[in-house]
Amino acid sequence: MGIFEAIVVYTGAWWLIFLPTLSAGQTSQRQSGTVVPGSEGGAPERVPWLGKLLVPTVGAALVTFLLWLALHMRWLDFMIARI
Repeated sequence: MGIFEAIVVYTGAWWLIFLPTLSAGQTSQRQSGTVVPGSEGGAPERVPWLGKLLVPTVGAALVTFLLWLALHMRWLDFMIARI
C-alpha cells in the first residue's frame, strides 16, 4: 500500500467512524430540562468535540495500520485467483 492509498483508506475510515459518533452520548436540551429560548428542544445541550474527534482519529489510524499489516504480511493472498 502506497502513501496515496493509505491516505484514502484513512480518510474513508475516519468518516465512517466519525459519523456514528456524532449522535453517541448526546443529551438534548429537552431531556436535560434547559431549553435555550429560540432554539430547538431537540438540539444537543453541549457537544464534547474532543472525544468526538479523538475516537475516529485513533480508530482510523488503527484500521489503516491493520489493513497495511494484512497486505504487507500477505495474509489476504488466498483471495487472489491463481490461473
